Amino acid sequence: MKIKSTLLGLAAILMAGVVQAQDGWNWPSDPAQEAKARELNAAYTDYMKSEQYVEATKPLHWLLVNVPELNESLYINGTKIYDGAAAVVSDEAKKKVYQDSVIALYDKRGELYDNESKWIENKAYYGYQYYKDDKEKLKIAVADFEKALDINGAINYQLVPAYFNLVYRNYAYHKAYTGEEILNMYDELNAILDAEAANGKDVTSQKGNMEQLLVAMELIDCDFIENTMGPKLAADPTNEKLADQIFNYSVQYKCFSSDAFLKALEIKDTNNPTFATSQVRAMRYLQEKDYDKAQPVLEKAMTLAENDAQKAEVKFELAKIFGAKGQKSAARTAAREAAELDPAKSQDAWKLIGDMYMSSFNDCKGGESRAKDYSVYIAAYNAYQRAGDSSGMAQARQRFPSKEELFTEGLQVGSTINTGCWIGETVTLATRD
Repeated sequence: MKIKSTLLGLAAILMAGVVQAQDGWNWPSDPAQEAKARELNAAYTDYMKSEQYVEATKPLHWLLVNVPELNESLYINGTKIYDGAAAVVSDEAKKKVYQDSVIALYDKRGELYDNESKWIENKAYYGYQYYKDDKEKLKIAVADFEKALDINGAINYQLVPAYFNLVYRNYAYHKAYTGEEILNMYDELNAILDAEAANGKDVTSQKGNMEQLLVAMELIDCDFIENTMGPKLAADPTNEKLADQIFNYSVQYKCFSSDAFLKALEIKDTNNPTFATSQVRAMRYLQEKDYDKAQPVLEKAMTLAENDAQKAEVKFELAKIFGAKGQKSAARTAAREAAELDPAKSQDAWKLIGDMYMSSFNDCKGGESRAKDYSVYIAAYNAYQRAGDSSGMAQARQRFPSKEELFTEGLQVGSTINTGCWIGETVTLATRD
């Protein structure tokens, strides 16, 4: 799989700190040895300055073998030299020897100077470059990235995709982690990127590469969320981190119907409610027709709404709940409020009112006046008209009283009548014929 590189420009990070001289030189006590050490130290640094890296390895090798504690500069400069030599030789066997020497220098430096925190992530990145295609040796680079995180608490954000690429390969080659472990690593590395983004860094490429790798692992789908992560949350409902994971992955992979998503949503909405969490939670309850649970959550969402459009959404959903519970007057009031708050909601709101009027005939008919009984359909027609619902208008008109029925009762088209009942509207009489 081709992953777009985001690691360009890291050479400066890795090569920073090339040293020619430092305090703390430990020259041999034997004059002849000291003279040779000085000669070869000058020779390798001259070769290094002129970028003759293969030539520089020879005097450097003598120094590393015979005076390994001469100065830390041997190891700082040595990594540049062996890496440079690996880059210019064509023989693969020699290239690997030079690459292994870079890693060995870091290991020896750690033994002698005990300052891994300064360079461990550089070593890890060299290991990534050298060993990412080696099924066994890539474990070395993985371990170094893990050590860098353990020692320093974070790694350079530009190295994040390299580390996660190794995780991907280690999982592909060796099944080295469980799905949950990979997701935890993914979240930890994303947190590093989020922190950098908060400081103004553009981490779009790094996040994109991470996402590609996670998708390529094919770890997450709705079944994984429901059957693997869900039971863990059920066993530990106080685990907010796991709840966040389930919520985020459910949104990402559109797994909204699972019980695991609902449980995670309930935890998030209880502990850190937002308009979105309360609204979506209520929608889930509405899907299950659990109106008693949905109503208080929507009422909470109303207090969290940030604008009239959001308030209108809540009012409209409350109208549907009231209607389903038979509280038609309250439903109408909520629907009208939704229409007033947001004109874009007006069509849905008035259609809902029209539907309630249409379904109220049996509840409202008195049996004494057909004109009065059928006037509820005129009210419904008016509501549908405000909704711009021509189909609803046509259905309502078919139920208007007839001319004969008005004549029999001594009424005329154009006169007014009150529907009575909970509707309580005064309408202008019209006929279906």
